[in-house]
Amino acid sequence: MVYLTRRETFNAAHRLYNDYWSEEQNNEVFGKCANQNWHGHNYILFVTVKGHPNKDTGFIINVKHLSKLIKDHIVDILDHSNLNMDVSFIPKDIHPSTENLVKLIWQQLEPHIDGCKLHAVKLYETDNIYAEYFGE
Repeated sequence: MVYLTRRETFNAAHRLYNDYWSEEQNNEVFGKCANQNWHGHNYILFVTVKGHPNKDTGFIINVKHLSKLIKDHIVDILDHSNLNMDVSFIPKDIHPSTENLVKLIWQQLEPHIDGCKLHAVKLYETDNIYAEYFGE
C-alpha cells in the first residue's frame, strides 16, 4: 500500500460560541475564539489517499486531478469565508472547530475519490494545533 498526500491552503474566519452559555462561560471555554467580531486562521490542509500504483502510470491518483477535487469541493468554498455563516456543508448547529472541519472535509471529498481510497484528512489551524481524521 502506498500513501500520497496533497497539501492545500485556505484562509477563513470563525467564531466558537455556545448560544446557551453566558458570555463568561464562552470566554472561559473558548477564549479568544469566542470573539464576537470573529477571528481568522491561515489553514493548511493535507489530504492523504492510499492505494496501489497503476501499472501504466505509476500513480495512485493523478495529483492534478486530486488537487482539482480538493480545490473544487473544499478550498474554493472555504477560502476567505466565514465558516459559521457562508459554508453550506457546515450545519448551523455544528461548531466550525478544527476537529469538526476535518470530518466535514472528509465527507465532502470521499465520494469523489476514484481508483484509490481516502486515508486521512489533516488540518492545521495554527503551527501548534491540528486535527486528523481517518474516516472512523
